[in-house]
Amino acid sequence: MANEDQKPAEQVDEAVQEAQVEDTGAVEIEEIVTIDSLQAELDEANQTIAELQKQLAELEPRAQAEIANQRRRAEAEVEKARKFAVEKFASELLPVIDSLERAIESSQVEDEVVKPLREGVEMTHKMFIDGVAKFNLEVVNPEGEAFNPEHHQAMSMVEVEGTAPNTVIAVMQKGYVLNGRLVRPAMVMVSK
Repeated sequence: MANEDQKPAEQVDEAVQEAQVEDTGAVEIEEIVTIDSLQAELDEANQTIAELQKQLAELEPRAQAEIANQRRRAEAEVEKARKFAVEKFASELLPVIDSLERAIESSQVEDEVVKPLREGVEMTHKMFIDGVAKFNLEVVNPEGEAFNPEHHQAMSMVEVEGTAPNTVIAVMQKGYVLNGRLVRPAMVMVSK
């Protein structure tokens, strides 16, 4: 009845106050729920951060090792390229050296006119051999050695008494090796 005796304006004020009290309680509950959910999200984010830091700690040494391996491979490739950069050039010089050797062999005649020419060719040949030796191009001249299919190319096989089988008995064309890599095999005649 008290509500009936109150004036309508007072009833409205009272209703507004009750609604404000209810809203305040709802806001407080929402704030608590929001704080709890934010705390849960923060905990989850911290856990994710910890897991990612652990993964990073595990992956970092691997990444460092991979970088070191890449660096070593690159250095090895550069070294290999440096060592074998002259291979094509050297293989182009080999026919010149062969021609000089043939000229020396064919001028073995004891002729006073040919002698100075032969000496000049011998000196040129020696300069070529010394020059290519500076770049680790080595001659393969296997006469009398055992046949090695990695460095020799058998052109023919001949029976020779008193010689062990698979022995190089004659070299038709010398071979060459650059830093341990075969540039041209020696062409040889092998005993049966």
